[in-house]
Amino acid sequence: MTATMYRHAQALAVLAALALAGCSSPVKLDEPPVETRNPNAGGAGAGAGGATSGTSQSQVGNVDLSANAANTLGKVVYFDFDSFVVKDEYRPIVDGYSKQLSTDRKKRVVVEGHTDERGGREYNLALGQKRAEAVAKSLTLLGVQDAQVESVSYGKERPAATGSDEAAWAKNRRAELRDR
Repeated sequence: MTATMYRHAQALAVLAALALAGCSSPVKLDEPPVETRNPNAGGAGAGAGGATSGTSQSQVGNVDLSANAANTLGKVVYFDFDSFVVKDEYRPIVDGYSKQLSTDRKKRVVVEGHTDERGGREYNLALGQKRAEAVAKSLTLLGVQDAQVESVSYGKERPAATGSDEAAWAKNRRAELRDR
């Protein structure tokens, strides 16, 4: 073994030892971290010079997951051209549906994937399916059961807007969530 190879082997051994040592930290996973904040201290915690009082009031409101709340949620996720990536601006829609579906395990949803008129029929059916599956995968990653979500593609067959301009195309590049 040459000296260079020996040094590489030593470096790898040291890195492996450091990695294993990092995995054995004494963090207790059953105890949630506690952070005390004073809402009047501009976001500074007690350790950063903020004073803490004995009481705190929560600014968090309750979420209504009833059928009326479903009507206030958006039902359409729009996509960029030739893309099936769910954009961050549509996360509230996915989050809202995941909460509803996780709360009521009997509820089902169909995710319909759509495309604009450009491209061939087979390509658009495949892209619509990828869009529907991307939304469905986002739901399942948030705790929804696979059996509650069905993905279907209509490609360019069911446009939301007619026309051959960017405004119409943008409205047609979508995935719609429909209760089943």
